[in-house]
Amino acid sequence: MTARVLVVDDIPANLRLLEAKLRAEYFEVALAASGPEALALATAWSPDVVLLDVMMPGMDGYEVCRRLKGQEGTAHIPVVMVTALTEQAERVRGLEAGADDFISKPVDTTLLFARLRALLRVKQVLDAWRQRAETAKELGFESAGAPEEEFIGARVLLAGGDDAEAAVVAEALSADGILLEQAPDETAAWERLQAMLHDLVLVSLPLAGGDALRLSSRLRAHGESRDLPLVLLAAEDQRAGVLRAFELGASDHVMRPVDPPELRARVRNQLRRRRYQDLLRESLDRSLEMAVTDALTGLRNRPYIRRHLDSLLRSGTAAAVLLMDVDRFKPLNDRYGHAAGDAALKEVAARLREQLRAVDVVGRYGGEEFMVVMSGATEEEATAVADRLRAAIADAPFDVGPVTLPVTMSIGVAVSGGQTAADGLIAAADAALYRAKEGGRNRVEAARPEDWQAGAA
Repeated sequence: MTARVLVVDDIPANLRLLEAKLRAEYFEVALAASGPEALALATAWSPDVVLLDVMMPGMDGYEVCRRLKGQEGTAHIPVVMVTALTEQAERVRGLEAGADDFISKPVDTTLLFARLRALLRVKQVLDAWRQRAETAKELGFESAGAPEEEFIGARVLLAGGDDAEAAVVAEALSADGILLEQAPDETAAWERLQAMLHDLVLVSLPLAGGDALRLSSRLRAHGESRDLPLVLLAAEDQRAGVLRAFELGASDHVMRPVDPPELRARVRNQLRRRRYQDLLRESLDRSLEMAVTDALTGLRNRPYIRRHLDSLLRSGTAAAVLLMDVDRFKPLNDRYGHAAGDAALKEVAARLREQLRAVDVVGRYGGEEFMVVMSGATEEEATAVADRLRAAIADAPFDVGPVTLPVTMSIGVAVSGGQTAADGLIAAADAALYRAKEGGRNRVEAARPEDWQAGAA
């Protein structure tokens, strides 16, 4: 996995050393010798990760990190602070400033690359969601917004660990309103995760009654938990297990003895990132839904229902088309106003939806015209459904603004034999609809042989 790495340090020798190590692993590298230079390069070059020295004159690493995380264009770039400071309070300070991790000097190359690859995996996923959300935004749909900063009620599962460690973790997380559940071994942890989706998993190394690496691997292979944050609790002598867990998809780690402020900061960062990803996904889902939905009626729109019909016919599935038109809609609209006309169309949509199966697709085809596509229906079945829809509209008057009005609908029905092209099927239904209008309205007409011939022509 290659990426663009921005290295920031005021000491040239440190810059060259990290540059050499990174280039040996085929990373693209840019160098900055000060905080202002780092901010400018981050904006102009858009690195995938920033390795940031803490102790620099003028603007230190903490301030650089805060500014990177405070700018929309750079807020989602992972920041790893590289420092000779070993106090836990300094690590917490960096995490609170938005840093994603700390690497101590002299740099452990193996650990550095393991952490970089773990962060880059997460960033690739987030970047993909952000690009989709940006495309949706350019098309006029809403953006994702910012995740909530309150974590009250978030659920964390601790897999393994003794009672003393569980008590320390529970007390630390409770300060943020986070609920902790403990599973004593691998089997119990897996069962709990299948029974209830948690927001984050803490895995204690070694894991009693099982293998922490196997649990990590299963979580990443399972669809529901693939993106679940996974944080390791490990001692210094468990370095090999930590490195292997990062290869398998672990998100972060906390070294023992557990420092409560550091644990809280790391858990908050992971939950914040997960919430942001969920927001991007939900925003995209809403955008996709809006893209195929008629804004006024809430039914599917014309492009969607046409593509659905094309798909059915390409697969060789027989399909019925019901093309429907509200009778005398223009006089209603002209006399009572567009608000009344809109109210009538919404009521039509609601009644149609109530009368159809979940597998039937109903959409607004244009203006006061609606279409239903029924998969696998015979002409007899489609005609019976059409008459039921006609009655649902005609049998009860509509409340449109200050008045109550009778509203009726004419319907044309055409059924394919599995070979007809969509254009011909719709044209036949349209010809039948025209005949229903000519025949007095508020009626259903099925396509005749001449309707198919006209459609073919």
